[in-house]
Amino acid sequence: MILERTIELLKSRYKSYIESLTIADACIGLYLTAIRLSDGSCGVASTDTSPHPPCSKENRDFGEFTPSKITGRRVIDLLGADNRVTALDSLKIAALNAISMQLLPASGYRIVEDKDPVDLIDLNSEKTVTLVGGFPSYIKRISETKNKLYVLELDENFLGKEQKKYYVPASDFTKILPVSDIIVITGCTLVNNTIDDLISAIPLNAQVVVSGPSSSLLPDILFENKVSIIGATRITDPDMAFAVAAQAGSGYHLFRYCARKICILNEKRV
Repeated sequence: MILERTIELLKSRYKSYIESLTIADACIGLYLTAIRLSDGSCGVASTDTSPHPPCSKENRDFGEFTPSKITGRRVIDLLGADNRVTALDSLKIAALNAISMQLLPASGYRIVEDKDPVDLIDLNSEKTVTLVGGFPSYIKRISETKNKLYVLELDENFLGKEQKKYYVPASDFTKILPVSDIIVITGCTLVNNTIDDLISAIPLNAQVVVSGPSSSLLPDILFENKVSIIGATRITDPDMAFAVAAQAGSGYHLFRYCARKICILNEKRV
């Protein structure tokens, strides 16, 4: 599992650093989750919007990492927590992203600043491009090329009227991904734990990109699993990032006010 292996990598390679960190603050907003760690680092992730357990008496949870029991806790305990609340997955990814952005400069991988991953993909040919997730700007850009476009999405209504012709039900990923040349996967798949099944259906010769605020992980394990480019997010103003998350902001708000796009390439710096 990509997420579990990334956590284990961090624990083994950076044990003393990870064990020293605690959660200074956290915000689980409608669309974005933000976390600030004791070293001042900040990370974000998409908030998991999948169905939550019903608020019945039998399902009420007052245990670890529930409201009022998050700040001050050790990050290593968060990463190992097993909780029924799906929002905790978002908090874990946000913490991993905060940690990873601190460690990334020493990783040795090539980093391209202020670029979108699509800027680094060759679209000047007639290939099959599949988006896992309805990236509106990517749909517009790719649809203007000669490439064949598929958009795997859970909800067809997420796409605009003119974009629905590219829609394919997400459940058909085992049919579409094997015939795709270029695949761009939303980082939300890390939050909702679907990325492993997607990766398993991708052919070895495809170019794979993972992109979005949730995908700012230390790249080693993703790169070992067919991914060649990661579109990551570097938070430049943590206070504003918390405000954006708390006020129902999305990724595009981050990039307007408090974040920069960076691309991590599966290439070592020379």
